[in-house]
Amino acid sequence: MNPSLPFGLGIVGTGNIARGYARDAATHPEIRLVAVTDLDTDRATTFAAEHGARVEQSLDDLLANDDVDIIVNLTVHHAHLEVTRRALEAGRHVYSEKPLALNGADAHALADLAAERGLRLGCSPSTFLGEAQQTAAAWVRSGRLGTVRAIYCEVPWGRIETWHPAPAPFYDVGALVDVGVYPLSLVTTMLGRAASVRAWGWELMPERTTRDGASFRIGQPDLVIAAIELEAGPVVRLTTSFYVGEPATGRGSLEFHGDEASMALGNQQNFDASVKVGAYGGTYEPVELVRPPFKGTAWARGVAEMAGAIAEGRPHRASAEQAAHVVDILDGATASMADSGRPVRIESVMTPPPLMPWAEHALWD
Repeated sequence: MNPSLPFGLGIVGTGNIARGYARDAATHPEIRLVAVTDLDTDRATTFAAEHGARVEQSLDDLLANDDVDIIVNLTVHHAHLEVTRRALEAGRHVYSEKPLALNGADAHALADLAAERGLRLGCSPSTFLGEAQQTAAAWVRSGRLGTVRAIYCEVPWGRIETWHPAPAPFYDVGALVDVGVYPLSLVTTMLGRAASVRAWGWELMPERTTRDGASFRIGQPDLVIAAIELEAGPVVRLTTSFYVGEPATGRGSLEFHGDEASMALGNQQNFDASVKVGAYGGTYEPVELVRPPFKGTAWARGVAEMAGAIAEGRPHRASAEQAAHVVDILDGATASMADSGRPVRIESVMTPPPLMPWAEHALWD
């Protein structure tokens, strides 16, 4: 394996999100895309030609290459566990798309395996590394909002079948698992671990039709409302939906309400989202971001940050510890839904990642 930067990336799974990773990876000096593999060889071949990488016929073939230092696991949700486990066992660092695994036991087992092997395991969403999100985190951590007691998260992600060519796997895991991880990762980054969760779910539109006319039935609630109590005290109200979408307002919004002021992050994913702050009883006004933002989402920023951390011998920010804790919250919500909203304790712990160096000044400005 390559001992120095840039680290070679091997992408497993060349579906929709892979192009965003590949395009963004080319902008980071810490990483370079060298190889890809996919169950659909034709798709992998087309993707590799577009991005200057070679095609490997299988995961085993990909792992046999010494120039692949980090496996980027972009497979469907149900394959995350197996692909990540095999890559770690082969001695590769791994960065996985969310969630780390589909249950907490498996997620923690992967984190333990990486630690035992002396390898790095990172996981999306790393959207907390965005300029807007780092600005919001600095405002929360600085205390300028006063004591934060309530957080509102809205993720009405809409009907996946209207735009995605293969929507069924998303409905198999459900809106809470697929998109609830974004606000949960942001909130735990800013304010620390969750202590308990209550949740309720509904199947509003059980029968769906793909763009090519095939009918299927959803496998999980397409509307979930959860209440998460953080150990530090705040209560998070989280709404996720694969039914409600545009033109609903607040798509992907996140609000922090403190004793002195409230803050609104306009979008959880986009690094150039608006950040607005208003004193209690007043109105929201925009605040300047900590630096000029990337427009949209820099998908590979978390991979590049992990590569830099490996080279520098420091912890990486999109940690397996936090990703496993978020999966524990999802597990707790699922158990709560099955038991009429019973409160479920979350036992795992995590250490919130530090701000990026270019955002630290905002704590004192």
